[in-house]
Amino acid sequence: MSLTLRQKTAAILEGSGKYRKIAHSLDIFLIALIIFNVVAIVLESVPDLASQYYRAFFYIEVISVGIFCIEYLLRLWCCVDKLNFKDDSKSHFAVRLKYIRSPLAVIDLIAILPTLLMVFFTFDLRFLRVIRLMRIFKLTRYSRAMQLLLAAFKEEASSLMAAFFIMSLVLIVASCGIYLIEHDVQPDKFGSIPAAMWWAMATLTTVGYGDVVPITPLGRFFGGVITLLSMGMVAIPTGLLASSFADQLRKRRDAFHEAVLHALVDGKLDDAEAEHLEALRLELGLSASEANQAIKLMASERAQSLYCRHCGEKL
Repeated sequence: MSLTLRQKTAAILEGSGKYRKIAHSLDIFLIALIIFNVVAIVLESVPDLASQYYRAFFYIEVISVGIFCIEYLLRLWCCVDKLNFKDDSKSHFAVRLKYIRSPLAVIDLIAILPTLLMVFFTFDLRFLRVIRLMRIFKLTRYSRAMQLLLAAFKEEASSLMAAFFIMSLVLIVASCGIYLIEHDVQPDKFGSIPAAMWWAMATLTTVGYGDVVPITPLGRFFGGVITLLSMGMVAIPTGLLASSFADQLRKRRDAFHEAVLHALVDGKLDDAEAEHLEALRLELGLSASEANQAIKLMASERAQSLYCRHCGEKL
């Protein structure tokens, strides 16, 4: 069955089927364009370069945003045929609305929105020039590691919120404590609880800038206790993310192993099954060597299970 233009576009943007090589080339082009664009935005912040190469920066911005707009509109148009969003029970409008709210689509929109606003509005929008640097988050779409990290954030969202809530409570307690101890001695640095929060934040994050420090014995003792407490507090979110990241990797490997197991039910791997496993490997972000090792290992185990381990005869 021949594919429609929209289905072909979805296959190219997804990198599936026979369009995988074209999709890979397109991804490389977009990654290079994003990096080049971000470098241009950084260099544009230098006044001398901005005035000397104003026209070049202008053309780079216009061409880049034009390409990003076309990409965004194409993804919005063909999302109804993508595997992650395809739903025959919903209208195309509902599917596209769901796609617009997805994290990657929001990042794509943020990448082009500042420039569009600067075109349609005449007041000073210099802060939008800085927001354009968020365009670098478009690389998330092409980085499997970043997608794993986002999945880890989503998986541990409730635990991370609980950890940050506890850290906020400790921040308030530390600010109030150091304020009560030091505000009479150093009213210029600990004159209020909000002012003391700068010291508490630097201490809790173990940064310790040193511009604001307690000088009384009790204040130093209190600061030491907060420092020791903060070492454990900061480690909680790090441990949660590391554990979730490893869990996401394990889940992806298990999903690939399960697919290999289903493909080797008949004891052999045909071309269609190999094509499916390769597409799944790319989707899960596994390396080619890791996937080949898994296939060889499970093929070997499958072959051994077909023979009796006592007499060696085929079952």
